[in-house]
Amino acid sequence: DRLLFSKGHAAPLFYAMYAVAGAMPLAELQTLRKFGSRLEGHPTPEFPYTDAATGSLGQGLSIGGGMAYTIKNLRLKTKKTPRVYVLLGDGELAEGQVWEAANFASHYRLNNLIAIADINRLAQSQETMFGHHLEQYQHRFKAFGFETIVIDGHDFAEIKRALDTAQKVQGQPVAIIMKTFKGKGVSFLQNAEGWHGKALKKDELEQALQELGPVDETLRFNLKQPPQVTLGKARLSKNHLVFDFKKGDMVATREVYGKILAQLGNKDQTIYALDGDVKNSTFSQDFLKAHPNRFIECFIAEQNMVSVAAGLSRLSQKPFVSTFAAFLTRAADQIRMAALSQASIHFVGSHVGVSIGEDGASQMGLEDISLFGTIPQSIVLQPSDAVSAAYLLRAMIAHRGISYMRTLRPKTPVMYDEDEEFEIGGSKVLKSSKKDSLTIAATGITVQEALKAQEILSKEGISVRVIDCYSIKPVDKDGLLASLKATQKKIIVTVEDHFEHGGFGDFVLAAVSGSGAIVAKMAVDHISRSGTKDELLADARIDSAAIVQKVKNLLD
Repeated sequence: DRLLFSKGHAAPLFYAMYAVAGAMPLAELQTLRKFGSRLEGHPTPEFPYTDAATGSLGQGLSIGGGMAYTIKNLRLKTKKTPRVYVLLGDGELAEGQVWEAANFASHYRLNNLIAIADINRLAQSQETMFGHHLEQYQHRFKAFGFETIVIDGHDFAEIKRALDTAQKVQGQPVAIIMKTFKGKGVSFLQNAEGWHGKALKKDELEQALQELGPVDETLRFNLKQPPQVTLGKARLSKNHLVFDFKKGDMVATREVYGKILAQLGNKDQTIYALDGDVKNSTFSQDFLKAHPNRFIECFIAEQNMVSVAAGLSRLSQKPFVSTFAAFLTRAADQIRMAALSQASIHFVGSHVGVSIGEDGASQMGLEDISLFGTIPQSIVLQPSDAVSAAYLLRAMIAHRGISYMRTLRPKTPVMYDEDEEFEIGGSKVLKSSKKDSLTIAATGITVQEALKAQEILSKEGISVRVIDCYSIKPVDKDGLLASLKATQKKIIVTVEDHFEHGGFGDFVLAAVSGSGAIVAKMAVDHISRSGTKDELLADARIDSAAIVQKVKNLLD
């Protein structure tokens, strides 16, 4: 069984239970919240019995749903199916993600998921939305397909009966809804506002202990010792990839995703694909056809989808999460918390940039490099053709942590041979000569625009070097510095289909900082609109014509 405290601010209770169970000395509780202690203010996996970081409220039920789904899908050979218990606070039940998770749990009939809702009436600054009206919570959980059990949360006999009953429910998740009082048994604390997160003064503590009465300091119970989840370094897959395209073919990088992932999944049974109802656009449908038992349709609920993936990862599975890049930004907090949970999740965002064309600005991923790039130890990749997309997808599996790939809606020509090698942190010099004036560093769709610009400039007697920077983070610092040494002027023009700040250009700027180089960033600087790919690249001033003009201006 697993236990998650979605209400992460109840960390002192979480740690105290494990101390009484013998997981650590009671004296270690005195280190709570102190620098260097594994007992942080909200639980993180630094404390080994924590399955996921919590504290940003509303995410625990989704993570628990991911774990419960994994346990059921793996069909663990045990007499009883392990269960996942999630302690929820009533304040966080106002979060929409909780009900995304509830939808997910009932849809997949996760009877091994048990939510325990602590209805104590008080949130941080005021009474919760429904106070102690337990029927409101019961109605909601019932409406979302849960079996509900309403109890007095201070009656241990009722608690025992509720837990026993919950374990017998079939075909649906369970919500135990408990009426409780904050500060129960202490006159000045019980059901009183204004005590959230406050420690008692010495005299208040003495009074509280006196009112609570004798405490059994010898209380202990034995903790079952399940194997601890350890997410070590993943190994680089050496699977041979089979391509159904050849050099010169026009293929969108998004089309490669599902087919290659399905091939990788043939030999790696821990790979799962999660979708947000866009599988026919991201092409994750190809993985669904090959491995239906490891494809999880999360529907249009991106926040829940990311947290479900975190739950899978914490049970040593390899989740690939795909949707439009623009829609991943709505799950920014969930991605951040997944990183705090030490989860390994591989994200693939399609339909990036203004080059998606007619769908318009709401569908354009133009902030995603900034989102994923800011996370410590993350990687950000953007292949420009089908071959690089395939090999980089395979390389992502070896990354421990958060990884992200941008894929394109438009088709691009296959540029690379099948035996080309791609590594995280690398780049490819596509055009160069001994008399190059400067370097154009491009990524994704702008690689083709840079190559067109190079041809135009070459005809006018201007030689430039073109680099495909398929690895945005980490960017190829050594390669960039080598290009600066090889060109007549220490100038790099970066071109990207992304908003300017926090994008590819900033990673290049940081990499060559201190070298004396000039970095001229070309990026999207305004909100776009519907139109053709070529119209929108021109409007954003990141097409070949704009690159030609930028180079000429820099060389004047």
